[in-house]
Amino acid sequence: MGRIFKFKKRKFLKLRYLLFIGLIYLSFDTTYTYLLSKKNNITNELYLKMMLNNTNNHFNIGYKPKRIINETVSLLTNVDIKNPLTLLTIKTNNENIPIDDNITHNDEYDYDKQAKITNYVKDPNPTNINNPIIYIYNSHQLENYNSGNLDIYNITPNVMMASYMLKEKLNGLGIPSIVNEFNLAEFIRLNNWGHADSYKASRIFMLDAKNKYDTLEYYIDIHRDSINKDQSTITINGKKYARTLFVIGEENPLYNDNLALANKLHQQIETKYPKLSRGVLNKKGVGVNGIYNQDISAKAILIEIGGYQNTFEEVMLTVDAISEILYEYIRGAS
Repeated sequence: MGRIFKFKKRKFLKLRYLLFIGLIYLSFDTTYTYLLSKKNNITNELYLKMMLNNTNNHFNIGYKPKRIINETVSLLTNVDIKNPLTLLTIKTNNENIPIDDNITHNDEYDYDKQAKITNYVKDPNPTNINNPIIYIYNSHQLENYNSGNLDIYNITPNVMMASYMLKEKLNGLGIPSIVNEFNLAEFIRLNNWGHADSYKASRIFMLDAKNKYDTLEYYIDIHRDSINKDQSTITINGKKYARTLFVIGEENPLYNDNLALANKLHQQIETKYPKLSRGVLNKKGVGVNGIYNQDISAKAILIEIGGYQNTFEEVMLTVDAISEILYEYIRGAS
């Protein structure tokens, strides 16, 4: 009889625990939903800043539960949990590097069309870097990713956010890096240029940075591809990543050097993250830029990160991987 009573008591305690956990979850979910309903116009900068504040400085993306709750509440309500007073203020293919079929890189880009979907993003964490060796930029700054359930808060992730994230990761690893944060869309409009002048616009700022910093060696132009989710996503160790593609223009005098760099980086990615890289695509001919400003440096590359259907979480994991590969490559080459 005693054993039956103890069994029922344990069962009752388990039910109490489950009920308690359920009430906590319901309370948090209700509170979180309410807070979100109070503010539905979060800027891309605030969203990215929250992501930067709650990711590890090095290779692995990971959220810090205690901090993320406070950051989210503060972001949405202007209330700081730690400060109650705020309540009052409520390839021509390289033969050694095969690439996927139907591979694409769109040289045409309509800023007016993209501006209706996403917008320019300021650096949420500007940092003074004295001797940078990597210059990160976006010739097509407004290429956007899948906003998912973020669109009701006017958050539309784009390639500029990926550039800022890569800069933060590299600087955290001791690889001094800077990002071009000038508004190219506005610059193009002020000069009465068209979307075909995107690379001409980004080139001006590249040369300016090169003249300002004689320590710069690597120039990385980050884009987003137009392929569908099945082609742009890979699952590695249970996590979904946005796949990469290196694009090298054949019509520049430093083509062989840039191609060699892209091939090496592709191979290193393939070793640590199989199938994450879609390969190296060489481009030339009519209707193609063919240079991509890669004549400015022997270490200039264009990287496609994901496609229009990838989430920013998937992009962040890939940025993490790229920062790791670049760190290993640069430290190994020095």
